[in-house]
This record gives sequence, C-alpha cells and structure tokens, in this order.
Amino acid sequence: MTNYREQERKRIIAKRDLIFRDPGGGKYRNINRDFVLSDPVLNLWEGIRQDAIQYFRENKISWWGDQGNEVSGHLLSSQIACLNHLYFTRQNKKTAIAILKNISENIIDAVFVEDGYVEFEIIGDKNFLGEKSHSRGANSTSIDAVMVGKKKNGKNILVMIEWKYTEDYPSVDKYIPARANIYNPLLSDLECPIKGGNIKDLYYEPFYQLTRQTLLGWKMTQNLEYGCDEFLHLHIIPKDNEKLRETVTSPGLAGISMSDAWEKVLKEPKRYIVLTPEEFIKPISTCRDTASILNYLSTRYW
Repeated sequence: MTNYREQERKRIIAKRDLIFRDPGGGKYRNINRDFVLSDPVLNLWEGIRQDAIQYFRENKISWWGDQGNEVSGHLLSSQIACLNHLYFTRQNKKTAIAILKNISENIIDAVFVEDGYVEFEIIGDKNFLGEKSHSRGANSTSIDAVMVGKKKNGKNILVMIEWKYTEDYPSVDKYIPARANIYNPLLSDLECPIKGGNIKDLYYEPFYQLTRQTLLGWKMTQNLEYGCDEFLHLHIIPKDNEKLRETVTSPGLAGISMSDAWEKVLKEPKRYIVLTPEEFIKPISTCRDTASILNYLSTRYW
C-alpha cells in the first residue's frame, strides 16, 4: 500500500503557495512544519471562514490539534476537511437535499436541525453513553457532522457523518476496565445494533470509534433526538487511503477490508455507508452557485 499521508503531504506542500499564498512553517507539536500554515485561518475556504470560526466559538466546540481554541493550520486535518466540504451547506437547503437524496432514495427532503441543515461535532442532547465528559469536539464520543433527512413516510432520519482524510491506525488494544465499565453494558443490551460476540474485539481503532458512534446514534434515535427514529452512519474516506480502507486492525474481526469487517458485526449493515469525499459532495454540482466551492475542493483535495 502507498503511504497516503506522505503522498498527500507532498502534494499539498507543492500547491500551498498557489492555494493559500502562505509560506507554511506554522507549529504542530511545538515544531515548525512546512505542512502547517503560518496563518491558520487560511486553512478554511474563504466562503465559510469567519462564519465557521464564529460557529465553533458560540457552541464552545474544540478545534482539533494542539492549538486548543484556535483553528488548526495543519493542512491534513480531517476536521478542517469536513468543514471545507460541508459547512457551506448549513444554510443551503438545495445542496442539503442533493446530498441526502444521493445517500438514500428513501430521503425526499432536508430538515433544518438547530440553526442549519448541518451541525458539527455532535454529542447528543444528553450524555446518553454515560461518559465522564460531555463536551463537543473533545473528550467524549462525537460525530463530525450531522444532517437530518425527511423520509417518504414523513419521519426523520439521522445522518451521522464521520470524516477521514489521511488517518490510519495501528493494531493496538484499547480495552481497559474504565472503558469497559462505560460501553460493555450498552454492548450487552439485547436492543444494541451491534451483534453479540467478543466485545474486546471492538476495542481497536477505527472499530472502537465506530462502536461508540453507533451506540450514540442508537441512543439518540431511541430518544427521538431531532425527531429521528432511525439513523444512517456514513464513513467518508478518500479512495487512495488504502491503508485505512483495507486494513482490519482487530485480530478478532474477520473481513477482507475495514468496512467488510465492520458490517459483519452490525445487525443492520445497510445502515453503514462508506463514500469517498467526491461521491458524497458531487451531487451538489446540479445546484446553482456551487462552481466556486467545487473548484476549491477539487484543487485542494481531489
């Protein structure tokens, strides 16, 4: 498999001056790096830049990285990639409908969630999983982005979106008693959407994250959050990130790929959907005034 992270790092550095007009050299883990912008706010597309920063501030959402409450200048940040692809749709119903209809033929409309058609770093209205922290963007199970679709039967469906970019994961067992005390009772519940089996097999990334997000989606829809009685779980992964797509990191899970192994542990595997960023976002090309954002995304990411 190619080293996708290194490949993307070289590609974006080569385009850095053209796209951002920034020399790089910003700090990441206290070291100046050529793949980190010296002006971090330039990492967000100019059409969303100030609004996205304000949204994170008002909702007390943590930014990824070591800057804490500041935008990350890291050009390979998946949080930034998610915002660049999706934030503009918050106030654009037509693009929201185009995206949702592409996900499921059962969806006919987009629902305004809180103050937009997309919300970010969602953790649920209540601490449904019983975790020690309940804060958006850090230290608790969160979903990168959430949309709500209106189904043909008039009911709402929760669309959870987990965005990946250059991530891949070693085979590391993350099972510890403190985590087991939180998640094992949920995983042992007869109504849990994850099949019974050796629960310890789920404590390897990315399956550990998928497990927690699935549990959150289950509990959110059990409690009819956003008026939703069911959920879809989307995993957005670039096609060339073969290491993430094809590696089964848990020794106890069987499958020819990450998604195949994960689908095998779900009671309803069709609720889990893997898409590339292009597959996810390109339906908006049929909508007006999307040429600028599509050109930016194509140049920067695709």
